[in-house]
Amino acid sequence: MLVGEQPGDAEDRAGHPFVGPAGRVLDEGLAAAGIDRGDVYVTNAVKHFKWRAYGRRRIHQRPNAAEIAACKPWLLGELDALRPRILVLLGATAAQALLGRSFRVTKQRGQILEDTGLAPYVVATIHPAAVLRERDEASRGDARAGLVRDLELVRELLATSSASA
Repeated sequence: MLVGEQPGDAEDRAGHPFVGPAGRVLDEGLAAAGIDRGDVYVTNAVKHFKWRAYGRRRIHQRPNAAEIAACKPWLLGELDALRPRILVLLGATAAQALLGRSFRVTKQRGQILEDTGLAPYVVATIHPAAVLRERDEASRGDARAGLVRDLELVRELLATSSASA
């Protein structure tokens, strides 16, 4: 199970998570890591697109604590219904929504977290949109490579947990 922050503009219009530019980055990262997107459930911590108008464009705004808390029962319901073997938290909002506000993706990304009560294994990584926000191609490449490394860890966990099941 992969959990992102909130729908973006393309996702809000389509009614499905990760179908816009960040979704393309996620799809590329999953493919590079050897994970079939069809084998994972993808959702968001916040279920609505928070935005502000900028001309004709709808510009993303980060959800606040009250909005995250209001959507948490739905996210916990998804976790309860799916009972994933591995939970991947994409970005700070998703990670902090489930692991607490003190969790720092920048410091704890790519670590295998156990005994969280959420899933047997939890891994946090950057949100795919973070790759797109990098200013130059070298930085985007580094961010993309880090995302793929974290997803490769998830693939290894999937193989290990499947073999022991």
